[in-house]
Amino acid sequence: MDFKTAADALEDRKSIVTLTTGSTELDKLLEGGIETGSLTEVFGEFRTGKTQLCHTLCVTCQMSITDGGAEGKAIYLDTEGTFRPARLQEIATRFGMDPAVALENVAYARAHNSEHQIELLKMAAAIMAQDRYALIVVDSATALFRTDYVGRGELSERQMQMAQFLRQLTRLAEEFGVAVFITNQVVANPDGMSFAKDSTKPIGGNIIAHASTTRLRLRKGRGENRICTVFDSPTLPEADCQFAVGPQGICDATE
Repeated sequence: MDFKTAADALEDRKSIVTLTTGSTELDKLLEGGIETGSLTEVFGEFRTGKTQLCHTLCVTCQMSITDGGAEGKAIYLDTEGTFRPARLQEIATRFGMDPAVALENVAYARAHNSEHQIELLKMAAAIMAQDRYALIVVDSATALFRTDYVGRGELSERQMQMAQFLRQLTRLAEEFGVAVFITNQVVANPDGMSFAKDSTKPIGGNIIAHASTTRLRLRKGRGENRICTVFDSPTLPEADCQFAVGPQGICDATE
C-alpha cells in the first residue's frame, strides 16, 4: 500500500459502479445512484421510505451494470423486523427479473441485540468471500445500540461499540468493493427552535457522521412523495429532489 498520484486515484474512481435507486430524479441527484466501495447513510423519520429504499437496492444491485446494477448478491441485516420478502418479489417483477431468483440472491439475517449485530457482520464477511456480493444493507444501524445502552453513563461505551461496527462496515466496503447502505433514526432536537423548518437530527453524533461517506436526509412530501436531501458528501452538491414510494419500491415522484 504505497502512495499513488491523484491521476491514478482518478482512474481508479472511474471504475466505481453505482446502483440505481429506481427513481430517475434520485439517481440524478446522486450522480448515478448509490456508490459501491463506500458507506451511504440515509436518515429520516418513520414512513419516509428508508426501508423501501433498502428493499429496492437489494433487487437493483443484481441487475446488469448497463441497467444500473452491479451483477452481485445482497446481504440484508435487519434490526427492526421490517424485512419483507414479498416486497422484493414485487420489485423484481417491476424490473423484469425472476422473483424466485431475486430472492435467492439476498442473504437475510435478523439481529436481536447490538452484540448479535456485530457477530452477524463477521459472518457476512465470511459469506462474501465465497461469492460476488454488491450490497450490504443494515436497517437500521443504530436502533439496537440506542436501546442496549441507556443514559449518559453508557454513552461513551455505546459510541465506541458503534464506531467499531461502522469501522468493520467501512472495511468490507473497501475490501470487497460493495455498496454499504445503512439507515439511521432521528431524534427531536429540543434545543432548536421548534418552529424551525427541521427540528430533528440523526442520532449517533459525530461517530456516525464521520463514518458515512454520503449522508442523505429523507422527509415526507405530498401524498406518496418523499424528499431526499444530500446532507453531507465529498462530491455531491447540497441539493434535493423528489421521489415516490410505491407498491413496487422506489419510483419517480407523482405530480
